[in-house]
Amino acid sequence: MLNTNCEYLRAEIMDVIRLFDCEERDFNHYFSYGNGEFYNCIECDGLFYDYTEQFNPNGEIEYKRYAKRFAKLAFYLTLSKLQNKRLPWGALTGIRPTKMAYLEQANGRDYKSLFNKLGVNEGNICLIERVLAGQKDVYKKNYNQGCDIFVSIPFCPTKCEYCSFITAPIDKTKQYLDEYVNCLISEILSLKNLDCKINSVYIGGGTPFTIGEERLKKVLLALSQLNINGAEYTVEAGRPDTFSNEALSLCKQFGVNRICVNPQSFLNKTLQKIGRRHTAEQIIDAYERAIKYGFDVNVDLIAGLEDETLSDFAYSLDEAIKLNPENITVHTLSLKAGAKLKENVEKLSAEGVADMIALSREKLTKAGYEPYYLYRQKYQAGGNENVGWCKKGKACVYNVDVMEEICNNIAVGANAISKRVYDDATRIERFATPKDIPTYIAKCERLLKERLQFFK
Repeated sequence: MLNTNCEYLRAEIMDVIRLFDCEERDFNHYFSYGNGEFYNCIECDGLFYDYTEQFNPNGEIEYKRYAKRFAKLAFYLTLSKLQNKRLPWGALTGIRPTKMAYLEQANGRDYKSLFNKLGVNEGNICLIERVLAGQKDVYKKNYNQGCDIFVSIPFCPTKCEYCSFITAPIDKTKQYLDEYVNCLISEILSLKNLDCKINSVYIGGGTPFTIGEERLKKVLLALSQLNINGAEYTVEAGRPDTFSNEALSLCKQFGVNRICVNPQSFLNKTLQKIGRRHTAEQIIDAYERAIKYGFDVNVDLIAGLEDETLSDFAYSLDEAIKLNPENITVHTLSLKAGAKLKENVEKLSAEGVADMIALSREKLTKAGYEPYYLYRQKYQAGGNENVGWCKKGKACVYNVDVMEEICNNIAVGANAISKRVYDDATRIERFATPKDIPTYIAKCERLLKERLQFFK
């Protein structure tokens, strides 16, 4: 149990305690600040650990940021001693390490020094440097310029074990399909007078292809009413068991230029375990169909899937590289609320995951890919990360814009979170739609007005 005299630090501290699996231990924490000095004292098992850091924050926001940062660092250093264990990202628990690097640079400070202080290992500091270089062109072009559009189609053939999205098997939600698509079209058409250059459009899910060609055409037709000429245009087709030549042809007809094929693994035994109803052979077939239409393709893999060894993951990685897609994203398995996996597993095994991540960096670099976006999630196996890799000049605009939060994101559909980015991209406000599909449908008319007001 954690006892602290500063309640707004509790959640941040608990994030670090969980990383060391020490939720059952007792900690007493005392925090104070004065004359530019942040002080943290931690008592555990009758021993006291004191930490003092000097910093003069500029205003309340920066004060709280550094109070959280130094409290987390104090607990990380203490638990590292007690557990004789270091973590790949040290005391960092936030999902966007690159945003921290950009903020340090904007304030004339060296982000590498900060990450060293926070216990981030050298390999990850190097990774951040490579990511900043890989996304440089997109970041510079879109920083506080234009907007991105996300279209949520939360329907899937089946729900994967690790998935926490609101998606449900389509056989249980098909009664909502037509009404949902009609609402989606209303939302899209409400954006026709949008005074904003569109940087990218991303139709995600779920598995958009699972709604069928007729409904997909209606959505694409509505989007064609917007001025998206020249924008990156992605459909997260995802599951190969939903691919059809008709759906791919429709996408090509309406100007889509990127397709996601998301195998997660190329091992049939793993695909069965995670709730997929397709084979590795179908993945390859879906990929080959997509490239015949001239799409750039992103392939997703997950490190740390159930019972997979390092050699299993290496096989999937080699298969993905062999296909030679423009993008390969390597996720680390994460235990998420709402996922079936979380119902059956209390903690994820970290065994071998660090080796999988290291191998992905080695093999993808050797194959000519560079990292261009990076984010982390809570409860990831081994405290690792998710990284998007791309061929030169093929960075996904949408991924960079959204992960770095550098311009407005207008999201339509159920469980869609719009973001309005102000001024120098330091102030961000959010507008979320209902997660529940029937509730979203019932509130659609009201949402149209509220979103337009939000972006006014």
